[in-house]
Amino acid sequence: MTAATATVAFAETEEAAEETTDDAETADDAEAADDAEAADDAETTDDAEAADDTADADKEAADKVAALIDAIYVQERTDDTDEQCKEAKEAWDALTDAQKELVEGEEASPEYFGRDTGDASKDDPRNQDEIGENELLVVSFGTSFNDSRAEDIKGIEDALAEAFPDWSVRRAFTAQIIINHVQARDDEKIDNMQQALDRAVANGVKNLVVQPTHLMHGAEYDEMVEAIDAYKDKFESVAIAEPMLGEVGDDATVINDDKAAVAQAITDEAVKEAGYDSMEAAAEDGTAFVFMGHGTSHTANVTYDQMQTQMEKLGFTNAFIGTVEGEPEDTACDEVINKVKDAGFKKVILRPLMVVAGDHANNDMAGDDDDSWKSMFEASGDFDEIDCQIEGLGRIDAVEQLYVAHTQAAIDSIAK
Repeated sequence: MTAATATVAFAETEEAAEETTDDAETADDAEAADDAEAADDAETTDDAEAADDTADADKEAADKVAALIDAIYVQERTDDTDEQCKEAKEAWDALTDAQKELVEGEEASPEYFGRDTGDASKDDPRNQDEIGENELLVVSFGTSFNDSRAEDIKGIEDALAEAFPDWSVRRAFTAQIIINHVQARDDEKIDNMQQALDRAVANGVKNLVVQPTHLMHGAEYDEMVEAIDAYKDKFESVAIAEPMLGEVGDDATVINDDKAAVAQAITDEAVKEAGYDSMEAAAEDGTAFVFMGHGTSHTANVTYDQMQTQMEKLGFTNAFIGTVEGEPEDTACDEVINKVKDAGFKKVILRPLMVVAGDHANNDMAGDDDDSWKSMFEASGDFDEIDCQIEGLGRIDAVEQLYVAHTQAAIDSIAK
């Protein structure tokens, strides 16, 4: 082999070795890439499984709270209620913000604990003991909206306490659902009817006057009277004052001084807040006021038609009465929309015909859902402006003084 031949052979051998090395490196790189890809796949799978596990854990925690809320969303108090309220709030507080958004049950939602309804510390549950012989028990359906409870219900109670310094004003709610909500969320304990009456007996009360804040002699009023009747023999005297609108009457034409006072009071407040000098001035500007009550299947539902009659007697052509429940039928939202449209008004202001501006006022009347009154008035396309005034009747001085007058009459009745 010549030197030249040897050189060529060596070069070929070296080139082959390099190719072999390159092939090995390529194989190693491919294997490494496969390993990396496999590792990425494994990591992605682990991440997905971890995410699934987290989602499952979040849902489980949220469902637990939802079940605890549903358990206290009931109209009957039991021996377990206090502990259930405490457990529900502690479980809610333990949730993350993301978990809280997942809370959903038959009645439960993130709003149960999460909605800001104002400062509960401004309220007074009025459940103190050692109160003397004379008790004035103010009975309300109740509300979980803190601001409204303090301004509307407490507003009435404060007015009564000022008017009757010789009587101890105490509170009872008839809606256990609301009592539980306020207790669980705000740790404020409000008596139900039985608790309030038992407390009065334990305190040695001799004279009991009950002032309901209900609008009328409806189902809630009847249930209240039934509860009081069971305790009448435990006091020397018991008197029940008239609700806000007084006696019901037989038909839609029957009105009274109480209905006139409330009609005048609520329209005065409505036009003032809207910036008008009078109802007549609002009418000239094309503005109608719709006052939304609750509605009832009780025979007392004629009261709403009577309030419409009262508005007409006062000359208020731009005042319309409606009801959430659509009972009576002619006060349903769609019926009221047609009445306002047919009357030619293009601007509408909605305001609650209720003692408190609570759930119905904030959601059923002024809410953003499609079935709220505001949304339905807007969807009709018949009006240029829709506004809402979210204020209860309980904060109006004239209404508070009407309750004072009713309480005075009840006190006078037991003094005879």
